[in-house]
Amino acid sequence: MAETILKTENLTKRFGGLVAVDKVNLELVKGEVHAILGPNGAGKSTLVNLLSGDMTSTEGTITFEGKDLTGLPPYVISHYGLGRSFQKTNIFPKLSCFENVWLAAQSRQKTSMRFFRPARRMKEVEQLTLSSLEKCGLVAQKDVIASSMSYGEQRQLEIGMMLATQPRLLLMDEPMAGMGKEESEMLVQLIKDLAKDYTLLLIEHDMDAVFAVANRLTVMVNGRVLETGTPDQIRSSQQVQEAYLGSEGGF
Repeated sequence: MAETILKTENLTKRFGGLVAVDKVNLELVKGEVHAILGPNGAGKSTLVNLLSGDMTSTEGTITFEGKDLTGLPPYVISHYGLGRSFQKTNIFPKLSCFENVWLAAQSRQKTSMRFFRPARRMKEVEQLTLSSLEKCGLVAQKDVIASSMSYGEQRQLEIGMMLATQPRLLLMDEPMAGMGKEESEMLVQLIKDLAKDYTLLLIEHDMDAVFAVANRLTVMVNGRVLETGTPDQIRSSQQVQEAYLGSEGGF
C-alpha cells in the first residue's frame, strides 16, 4: 500500500481579499514525482511557499511523515527533511561549486556554529558534499567559481545544495525556467535519476518535461485543486482541457 509522506488539509492562504490558495487538500506518496500544473496565478508557487515555511498559511494544516509542520519556520521544516529549490537561482556566486555545497552540508552538523570541530565531523561534511555533487552531476566542476558556471549548471548546483541538506522530499519550483532545450533535457534526466531515491513535488511549465517525469499530477485553477490523476487521466480530462488550455487546447 502506498505510503503518504506529506498531506495538506484545507490549506489556505489569503492576501487581504485575494485567496491565493483555497482549501487545498493534497497527498504526496513516498517515492513518486508529483507535478503541480496550472496557469499563471493558479497558486502553485504560493503552495510551495506554504509547504516550505516561507509563507504562513491563513488556515489548514500541513503534515509531513506524521509531524505537524503548520506554521513552523523554514529552517525547522528543512531540518525535518524537506528540501527546496527556487524559481530564481539561489547560490553564493563568489564561492566555488564545492564551497556552495559544503555550506549546505555543514548546516546539518550539530556543531555547525563551532569553530573547533573534531576532524571526523569535517570528514563527514566533505563526504556529504562530494556525494551531493556526484548526484547532481557536478563533481568535475567542483572547483569552478559559481558565477562562471552556465545557467543550467547553476541550477544543478542549487539542487546539489538542496541534496546536501539530506532531504527526503524535494520541492522544486520551476527548475527548468529560462533553460534552452539541451539544458532542459539534461535536467529532465537529473530529475529522473533523483526520483529513484527521493520523493519530488515539481512545479513546471514545460509540459513535455512534466509528462516525461511525473507519476501523478494535480491541476490548480484560481487557488483551488481542479483535478488530480495520472498523466493519462490529466491528458484526457475535458475539464482540465477547458480550464487550463481552453476548449480547443490539448496536451
